[in-house]
Amino acid sequence: MAAPAVFALLLALVDGDRHGYALMRDVEELSDGVVRMGPGTLYRSLQRMRVDGLVEELADATEDEPADRRAERRRGYRLTAAGRRAVEDEARRLARLVEVAERKGVPAREAARGRPG
Repeated sequence: MAAPAVFALLLALVDGDRHGYALMRDVEELSDGVVRMGPGTLYRSLQRMRVDGLVEELADATEDEPADRRAERRRGYRLTAAGRRAVEDEARRLARLVEVAERKGVPAREAARGRPG
C-alpha cells in the first residue's frame, strides 16, 4: 500500500464506524495535519477502497424513506476483515522501515515525537 491517505483512512476506521466528515477530521489529526482530504478526494478514495474490499458502506436509510431523504443521510463506513489485514500489514511494513532507518543512524522515532503538532 503506497498511499498515505488510504493508510490514514484505514487507521481511522480501526476504532469503529465513521462517516465522511469524521474521517476527514480523523485523518488530519492522525497525520498531524500532513494529510488533508477534501470531500471529493475522500469519497473517491473510499469508493476505491470499497471496490478493493477494504471498507464497506453502511446502509442507514430504510427503503421506505423518500430517495431525497436517503441522499441527505451521512454515508458511514466500516473496516472489513481485508481492510483490517491491510492496515496491520502496512503498519508492520512501516515499522520495519523505521527500524532500518534507525539502524542507518536516522532518528526516525525521535523525529516523529518531536514533530510540531
